[in-house]
Formats: sequence, C-alpha cells, structure tokens
Amino acid sequence: MNRTLRLTVAALCAAAGALVIGMVVGGAATPRLIPGLPDQGTLTRWMLPFSKLGMDVAGVLTVGLLAIGAVLLPSDKGLLGKSAQGYVKAASWAAVVWAVAAASALVFSLSETLGAPVGEILGGNELTSYASQVPQGIALTLVVLFAVAIALFARGAITAGSAGGLLVFALATLLPPALTGHSSSSPNHGLATTSVAFHLLFLALWVGGLGMLCVHALRGERQLDVAAARFSRMALWCFVGVGISGVASVLARLSSIDQLYTSAYGLMLLAKTAAFVVLGVIGWRHRERTLPRLASGESRSFLRLTLGEVVLMTATVGIAVALSRTAPPPANVPIDRAFDLLGYLMPPPVSLANLVTLWWFDLFFAAIAVTLAGLYAVGVVRLRRRGDSWPWGRVVLWFTGVVILVLATQSGIARYAPVLFSVHMTEHMILSMLVPIFLVLGAPVTLALRALKPAARRGDRGPREWITVILHSRVMKVVAHPAIATAIFIVSTYALYFTPLFASAMEEHIGHIAMTLHFLLSGCLFFYVIIGVDPGPHKLPHVARLVLLLVTMPFHAFFGVALMSMGTVLASDWYDQLGRTWGASSLSDQVTGGGIAWSFGEVPTIIVLLALAIQWWRDDDRMARREDRRADAVAAKTGGTGNAELDAYNDYLAKLNQRDAAAE
Repeated sequence: MNRTLRLTVAALCAAAGALVIGMVVGGAATPRLIPGLPDQGTLTRWMLPFSKLGMDVAGVLTVGLLAIGAVLLPSDKGLLGKSAQGYVKAASWAAVVWAVAAASALVFSLSETLGAPVGEILGGNELTSYASQVPQGIALTLVVLFAVAIALFARGAITAGSAGGLLVFALATLLPPALTGHSSSSPNHGLATTSVAFHLLFLALWVGGLGMLCVHALRGERQLDVAAARFSRMALWCFVGVGISGVASVLARLSSIDQLYTSAYGLMLLAKTAAFVVLGVIGWRHRERTLPRLASGESRSFLRLTLGEVVLMTATVGIAVALSRTAPPPANVPIDRAFDLLGYLMPPPVSLANLVTLWWFDLFFAAIAVTLAGLYAVGVVRLRRRGDSWPWGRVVLWFTGVVILVLATQSGIARYAPVLFSVHMTEHMILSMLVPIFLVLGAPVTLALRALKPAARRGDRGPREWITVILHSRVMKVVAHPAIATAIFIVSTYALYFTPLFASAMEEHIGHIAMTLHFLLSGCLFFYVIIGVDPGPHKLPHVARLVLLLVTMPFHAFFGVALMSMGTVLASDWYDQLGRTWGASSLSDQVTGGGIAWSFGEVPTIIVLLALAIQWWRDDDRMARREDRRADAVAAKTGGTGNAELDAYNDYLAKLNQRDAAAE
C-alpha cells in the first residue's frame, strides 16, 4: 500500500511539475495585462489549469479502474472477480473527485471569462447562466452530472457488462470539454475537433490502463500476467490511435513546419512527441522482454519499467493541460464567413466534375471506413489461413458498401453537403438507404463469430463472448425489434428536419458528425431487420419482411413531398450566413432536395427486393434439402419412402387392394 501511495505522489508531482513548466514556457503563467481591461487574478490564473489537471487525472483514473475491472481482468460467466469488483467500486470514488474537479473548473472558467475574481461571481446569477448557456460552461456541467452518475452506478456494478457500459459512459464524459476548447476555434475546426476527440479517448485508455496495471502489480494481486497481456494488445491500438490523431491535430493547428520550433505551442508539441516516442520504445520492450518474463513469474523487471512509464505518462498529461492553456500560433486565414463556418472557402458552382474532384478529408468517417475494411479483411484472411471458406460475394458486397461510404463522406459530396441542401439530402439518402444494404449483406457479425477464437479461460469474456453478450442483451432485443427499428428509421427523419434539431446540427461540427452517423446507424439497423444475414434476437418470416419494406418505403416519398411543399427554408440562418452567390436560391434548392428524397428510394427498394427474393429461395431450397435428408434417413430405417403422409396413403391403397383381392 505504501508503494502504491508513493507511486501516486510521484505521478501527481510529475504532472504538476510538467504543468508549471509548460505554463511558464507557454506564457500562460505571466500573461500580458492591458490597462483598463479586467483581470481575473492570480488565484484563477493558477487554479483553473490545476482544476483541469485534476479533472483530467480523475477522469483517466476512472477510465483505468473501469477498464481493468471490465476488460483486463478475467470474469467468471459474466460476474466480476473480487479484485475487479474492488476496482469498479474504487472508480465510484474517482468519479466523485472527477465531479468536484469539474465543478471547480466551472467556477474558475467563469472567473476567467468575466475577468473577475472568484469572490465577486459566487454571489450572483452569472454561474447559472454560464453553466446553462455558454458552450464551455455546458460542457463542464455535463462532466459534473455524468461523473456523479458514474459514481452512483459503479457502487452496485457486479457484472462485466455493467462495468463495460460504465467504461463507455466514462469515455464519453471525457469529450465535452475538449470539443469546446482550441479545437472548436481552429481554422480547420472539423479536423481539429475529431483529432482531439480520438486523441483523448486513446490516451485515456492507455494512461489509465497502465496506471491501474501498475497498481495491480504493486498490490501483488493475482492474474497480473493475463491483465498485462491484454493491456499490451490494447496499448498497441492506443499507441497507433494517439500517433495518428496527434499528427492530424498538428496539421489542423499549425500552418508551417517552422512553427514547431519558433512558437511556445510548437515546443510543447515537440515535448509531447518526445514523450510519445519514449513511451512507444518502452511499450515495445514490454512486448519483447518483460511480458515473457512476467508469464514465467518474474515481475520485478516489469514493475521497474512500468513505474517509470506511469510517471512519464502523467507528466505528459500535465504538458497536455499546459498546451490547452497556450494559444496556437496565429494562422493566416482569409476573412471570410464561409471559411469560419466550414473550415474551407466557399466551393465553386456545383457540377459533376467538382463533385468528383473536390475531395474533403473527414478524419472521423475516414477512420470508420479504414476500421471496417481492415477488420473485415483480417477476419477473411484468418478464416482462409485456417482452411475455412467465406463467400466471396459477401466480401464484394461489404467492400462495395465501404467504397460508397468513402465517396459519400470524403469526395466533393462531403464538401458541398453543408452548402447545398440538395447535396446534403443526397448524402443522407446514400448513407441511410444504400451503404447499409451492402454492409448488412456482408454479414460482419457472422464473420467475427467465426474468425475470433473463444476466450482462453472458461467462463471469461473475450471479443467473441462480448459480441455474443451484446447480441443477446436486453438493449439489443428492444432496439432490433422490427417495430422499434422501423420507427427509428422513419420517425427520426421527420423529427430531425421538421424541428430545430437540423439547424443546431448544421451549426456545430460535432452535431454534423452525430447527424451523419445517425443516418448510417439507423439504416444499418433497419436493413439488418429486413435482409440481415447475421444472427439476431428477432427473426421475421420472409412475407413479414416484404410487407415491412413495402410499408416503410412510402414514408420517404411522403417526406420528400413535404419538403417540396414547404414555403420556408430549413436552417435558413445557416445558409444565409454562408453567403452563397451562385446557383439556385435556398428554397429552390430545398425543393430539389425534396425531389431527391422522393425519388431515391426506388433503387434501394429494388436491391432489397432482389436480395430478399434470393434469401427466400435459398431458405426454401435449404429446407427442402433438409426434408429430403430426413426422409431418406427414415426410409433407410423403416423401408418406406420417408414421408409419413405418403407412407400412410400407400398403406391405405395396399389395404384396399387386399380387400378387393379377398372379395374376388
């Protein structure tokens, strides 16, 4: 216990020291005071970054505690072991600290925003307004509320499923403050926002998981070798994710290479990069040397290397907090309202050539496309190497869906979608009604269940077992119910466009990502019910699937007609701010978008009908062959035909013949 306490003190001192050095180097410790402008005071100047450091450390600690309890340590038929339950309960206390630190950061953030000492703002109504109306205040308020919820639910979590759900919730709680900082004001705010979100998630899993693995080793707990091996695999993915997201973040904030060594912001980025490289070398040494020794019972070398790694990681967290308090180098960006909103200049008049050539990189959906393609390819290769077959038709269908996804989110369609409602509606229809068809027919869940190996320990949960648990969970049974899936597919479209949600989603990059991702997921869920090949909680007869499809498709036509009949422009403030000077008016373009929504459903409907007909025919053929095999087996035993009704009829005829013969 003393060793654990010493490690905690050393890690916190390293983080605090790195924060102080970073603030001094970046100039945040001694800002230039302009006479006549308010000053928040020394207390706020120092306590705000330390509050954010406490918030980050507590958040990472909560993630690490939940990760080691839910993922790294083995479970027994879904139930957490004694050590895992202890870590999950400890996560509730870490979440309390997280909430307190976020509340403190909320107060000091308001003090900095108003330029007034803390004592002057606590007695007024400014704090309530800041927490409910300003994006930075709302983000910190969400952290407080979510952290309190994690603290309450973690007290009673005894299953790996509940701990895993809390882990996902904790990772989501990390995001709001990061998405309202420097990233949201970067010239390329789309790339900056996505990169900082990925960077934070991967870093939290990496740092938190390693920290708790070190604590597990210091306490002398059992199953350290299993937890270390699992963390090593997770850390490799985290290392790659942190590296890629870090490069994307640099590209979004720095306009030239020389800013890396001519600005305080760039120097701190170089410091983070150096720490990242050292951590990568240490991780490689873990995989090559210390993990085999740990498996044989030698834990000293592993512990020595891990202690230094934890201290270095927490120092990196301190540098990251100091980096968030340092303004990036000024970028030479055009004074253009469209550039401020989009992250790029207003594109030229839309044409087929421009849609094909003016590509726009979207890191979020590029990462999704690469992940989908890579994991599927790995699964197919693993089956082939094992000697098992996998239909090439499914491979072609899957990668067709991935290619269409890339075209819809990275090509000129993605560049023009925020500018023209008609192009936006085209992207919507492609992502919700075309891409999901090919992805669902690729049967990814079936491939994963066949390619993944069962957990090495009986009763434990590996990736294959987690997929099975999710398929049989109550949430999946509700969401994948045909009525619910259809309602999500239809109602969400009307709720989005005929309420203020659409305007809100267009104003923020994170809202645009959420909206686009919803299109894709709702379409996958609906077509999974209609033509899904993968196993599911509800299996509809083919006639019911056909009826459900024919009933659903007209709602998209009605939606298109409703758009064409509107006399007002949806999200008019957004389109007016862009200042587009070419092409049709916003209302006329909206009518075109309604026409696209009305007519687009024909092609997906034909594809689904064709797939449904083929599946129906194959099921009937499979059932007929099964009946033939059963009949042959019965015939071999009884000497009859194997068909009970036919045998009974033949016996009846034979008795009639015998009676006629006796009468003669």
